[in-house]
Amino acid sequence: MSRTNFDQLLQAGCHFGHLKRKWNPAMAPYIYTERNGIHIIDLHKTVAKIDEAADALKQIAKSGKKILFVATKKQTKEVIAEKAASVNMPYVIERWPGGMLTNFPTIRKAVKKMANIDRLMADGTYSNLSKRELLQITRQRAKLEKNLGSIADLTRLPSALFVVDVLKEQIAVREANRLGIPVFGIVDTNSDPNNVDFVIPANDDAKDSVETILNACCAAIAEGIEERKVEKADEKAADAQAETEEEVKPKRARKARKDAPAEEAAAPAAEEEAPAAE
Repeated sequence: MSRTNFDQLLQAGCHFGHLKRKWNPAMAPYIYTERNGIHIIDLHKTVAKIDEAADALKQIAKSGKKILFVATKKQTKEVIAEKAASVNMPYVIERWPGGMLTNFPTIRKAVKKMANIDRLMADGTYSNLSKRELLQITRQRAKLEKNLGSIADLTRLPSALFVVDVLKEQIAVREANRLGIPVFGIVDTNSDPNNVDFVIPANDDAKDSVETILNACCAAIAEGIEERKVEKADEKAADAQAETEEEVKPKRARKARKDAPAEEAAAPAAEEEAPAAE
């Protein structure tokens, strides 16, 4: 069963591409036609590509790995933040920090610095500072929170990137390509799909278009997370049962040893009674 349908995408305006003069020829396989100087995306292909991407995202989430969502466009920031947070995934909606993936240890240091400021504020270490010094630290903390707050829980490199507008986020895509991290991307007619592993051809400017696609993808991620929980619960139950059986085995063995002498004593008595019966 498809995760989204043609009518939903049509209603959200996913089919509207860019002006014909701005097109990238590599997107030709995903273009249905041209109308009033604007390319129209083939939504049948979009439906198939959403399903393909959603299945892959589900498997990544099921294996317990993280997917980093990236969208710094003003009109899509809120949608990305909301949807990524709903499935407990990290996201970047402010400026992409250069070297975020290729120089990940440095980014982690900045995140740790933010946590360190919080700790020192909580234990009263900063209480003796002047107002000016405290203000500087507070501003530094706010800046770190704005740029890196949403990736504070990302302790290792993500297993995949989900990008809205691969042209605008080309630095992020390039870093992921260099490290071999698979890229999922909403790709418009003005972008190059060749650096994207899972291409979703669609309008990447309209909020409704992005939201409709994210709904399908995040629902798949949520399914993967839920299935992982169920599997873990089943494994736990199986382990508990195995432990119980291991505990029961020695008890059964002891009981068997206790019963053995009584059975042996009863056997000769039975043999003696047998001739008398005849």
